[in-house]
Amino acid sequence: MTALNVLVVHNRYRSEQPSGENHVVDQEVALLSDAGHRVRMFERRSDDIASMSLLERAALPLLVPWNPVARSALAADLQAERPDVVHVHNTFPLISPSVLAACADAGVPVVATLHNYMMVCVPGTMFRDGHVCTDCTSRTPLAAVRHGCYRDSPLATAPVAAAMIANRRRWWSGVKRFFCVSGAQRAMLVQSGMPADRLTVKYNFVPDSGLRRAGRGEHLLYLGRMNEEKGVRLLMRAWDAIAAGGGLAIPLMLAGTGPMSSEVEQWARDRDDVRYLGLRTKAQCQELTARAVAVVVPSAWMETFGLVVVEAMVAGVPAVAAAHGALVELVQDGVTGMLHRPGDPASLAACLRAIVRTPKRNRDLGAAARLRYERDFTPASGLVGLVDGYRAAMSGHASSVPI
Repeated sequence: MTALNVLVVHNRYRSEQPSGENHVVDQEVALLSDAGHRVRMFERRSDDIASMSLLERAALPLLVPWNPVARSALAADLQAERPDVVHVHNTFPLISPSVLAACADAGVPVVATLHNYMMVCVPGTMFRDGHVCTDCTSRTPLAAVRHGCYRDSPLATAPVAAAMIANRRRWWSGVKRFFCVSGAQRAMLVQSGMPADRLTVKYNFVPDSGLRRAGRGEHLLYLGRMNEEKGVRLLMRAWDAIAAGGGLAIPLMLAGTGPMSSEVEQWARDRDDVRYLGLRTKAQCQELTARAVAVVVPSAWMETFGLVVVEAMVAGVPAVAAAHGALVELVQDGVTGMLHRPGDPASLAACLRAIVRTPKRNRDLGAAARLRYERDFTPASGLVGLVDGYRAAMSGHASSVPI
């Protein structure tokens, strides 16, 4: 197979907030390189904003819709290196969609991975005020500005909304193929008006850590960002109900950080049935997962993927997850895990009781989850999806058929 020359464009998220998207980008770059393809990065880092002058930071919102400096820099790179394909991940806030114009001028095809819903929703979550929100998916995002959906600020939201309006057609016409990370995400984006023939499903992959669960497991595990969108408050309510009914004789472990960290830490303090661990390394998270009875993914927003579910599959550990978004796609209820009614603490509590109190069924769920991983989420599957998508974009073909 002929090796490809790939340029990956990515604005890295702040290091103080560990990003699954950054992790996916790094893994894909390593996967392609290990397979013999030439891969280079055109990247900017949000960490660099802190070292900018006051004037530079004040001007930054004006560059979110269109950054001529980033466009010129990419144009020079394209002229010097002539990649076969450009793979765009995130352009916010230091790169901007101006790079699509540079690619068009150079005649280099573009593919883009959609890690969230930012093509049709300013914060990319379709979640506002504690509930799923689709107010802006098929119309101008003025509601997002009114509600201050980005950083709870109308002023901060305005340039992001302006970038959506100014560049929507450029994205939809300038990208040969969009990689959606789940069928559920693709369906929502098509419903919101994105061109179906350019959207295809390419699941994220997870390398095999080599760790497997031995025995029944020692705890239930929540692993992720501590915020309302991820269902942390719902989990707390469900666990309080379980504790009031006598508990489950194993602890709930919570690992991660975020806006609700202090609230979670206070809730867990002086309890022997809850342990808040804060931020943990990747290796520590893998170890925690391999020792879990189940991972808990009670997301209130409609997840576009669910990396923690697949990481649990690697270890042969089932998941208890909310029955909406991509989680329905990843967790087959009663086969590879259990699904609870979104936003319903009683339903979540019932699932947690069932998955802990039925050890044989739990083992069967975990074994089936591992088989699902081997079928759909290995690095080998990920490589096929990437290369097939690149070659389709290079040939000018667009297809709505999932990879």
